Amino acid sequence: MQRREAIKQGFSLVGLLAASGFAYCEFAAAEPTLKLRPPAARDENEFLARCIRCGLCVEACPFDTLKLAQFKDGGIGLGTPFFKPREIPCFMCTDIPCAVKCPTGALDVEAVSSDGKLDINKARMGMAVVDDKACIAYFGLRCDACYRNCPLIDKALKLEYKHNERTGKHALLLPIVDTDVCTGCGKCEQSCITKKASITVVPREILKGEMNDNYVKGWDQSDENRIKDNDTKIKLDGKKSLKYLNGDEL
Repeated sequence: MQRREAIKQGFSLVGLLAASGFAYCEFAAAEPTLKLRPPAARDENEFLARCIRCGLCVEACPFDTLKLAQFKDGGIGLGTPFFKPREIPCFMCTDIPCAVKCPTGALDVEAVSSDGKLDINKARMGMAVVDDKACIAYFGLRCDACYRNCPLIDKALKLEYKHNERTGKHALLLPIVDTDVCTGCGKCEQSCITKKASITVVPREILKGEMNDNYVKGWDQSDENRIKDNDTKIKLDGKKSLKYLNGDEL
């Protein structure tokens, strides 16, 4: 009896080690691609704390954009929803069914609402970045695929006309991303015609900087309100100034 139990335990241990090895291999082979969360996803740490891996958002997506992370997807939270825009982007559903179906608030409906109404344009899934060393528009070739496919054309993605210094002829039509407007839907990345996308959507927290509070962006009203209580006047001692100008020691 003891021998039989020992054999059973041995087989169980071998099975456990094999499963662990398989899981490790899957994790080690995980793609380094940065994945994006669904629209309305909270800050990553809070999202992971709230998400119960129920898959309701994935079921609600009518375009099969969302997937649940597996071992091979590595480093994103097993069983949590994500999407790869190069394969299937977010199609910016106006009723945002994925967020509405979330039972825990991991997808925050309030974050994609204006005046009590859903507004998909407020989504901030990521931020598009153009690689000017690979984008053929920077070589002087005419391509506006990403621009034409942007759901916020001329707002999130614009074309900038620039003189072609290399040829001295014609003009360059360069895709320029407005990071304050870009939703990170990924339609630009999917439509990019280069072998590997020359415009890529990356999670905002990786690329987005944050300015110190003591800096101002021009003298707009918000800046005026922020510094109105600060004493910005320079107080000078007239007598010391005269002594300095006359060459005397202060």
